[in-house]
Amino acid sequence: MTGAEARAAGAEVVLADFARVIGQTMGWPPTAGRTAGVLMLSERPLTARELQAQVGASAGSMSECTRLLIENGVVHRFKAPGSRHFVHEWRPDAWVGCLEHQLRQVETLRDLAHRTTATAGSLPGPVGPRAREMVAYYDLMAARLGAVLEEYRARR
Repeated sequence: MTGAEARAAGAEVVLADFARVIGQTMGWPPTAGRTAGVLMLSERPLTARELQAQVGASAGSMSECTRLLIENGVVHRFKAPGSRHFVHEWRPDAWVGCLEHQLRQVETLRDLAHRTTATAGSLPGPVGPRAREMVAYYDLMAARLGAVLEEYRARR
């Protein structure tokens, strides 16, 4: 096996892992995981059409995948100077972007927990204790994820 063949085989292993593991863990379709892998391995930003070709996805599927990756904080979409087309690239701080996204989700659920407790916390039956448990959990999660994010940023 030549060096180029070994690199291509290694890249395919990474892409397959991203499609399966990251996609599944993040709740993404495998195509989004594979798209993330393609962008992480790419040395340059790629257009949606280039991504479609490399991933083997339709235009609609690629649009949905890139939107999902942008929302999750790992991909940046922009127009290169002098270009008519948007390109997508793996963010240099993708893991920070991913953690920021997760923190926003936890904060949204924490806020819901507080509203639920304020509204339904004194209702009879199990709803009060369940709502208070939700508050305790999401208060802790938001505080800890925020601290992890700040610690990671400080280490970079």
